[in-house]
Amino acid sequence: MTPRVFFDTNVLLYFFSEEGYRTEVAERLLVQGGVVSVQVLNELVSAARKKLKMNWDEVRVARDKTLFFCPNPLPLTEETHRSAVDISIRFGYRIYDSLILAAAMQAGCTTIYSEDMQHGQAIGGLTIVNPFLTP
Repeated sequence: MTPRVFFDTNVLLYFFSEEGYRTEVAERLLVQGGVVSVQVLNELVSAARKKLKMNWDEVRVARDKTLFFCPNPLPLTEETHRSAVDISIRFGYRIYDSLILAAAMQAGCTTIYSEDMQHGQAIGGLTIVNPFLTP
């Protein structure tokens, strides 16, 4: 069985940008499929508009392409919120990062790809991996 992976918003943004190496890495990972949460989709829309200067039609295409590779995004629930608060308290992450970590854990993922969190840190059965570090 292939391990389930979760994508943080920053990986998706590189997929839709023209950053060279990071875009290539993000593309290689995303086409293999994975999991996102509704929060990640919300952050993608916000950052695509602000950072990537996408118009609304481009944002919809980016969202739909993300959902093609990562169908059935996890909803934000009270359970996710409670888990995220516990993660924030224990590990010191901001609540929004903790919500992403909590969703990844609820999805049964073993890996979360993120550039913004502590590479190599294990939280429960989930390991944070920065896929953009050079080998």
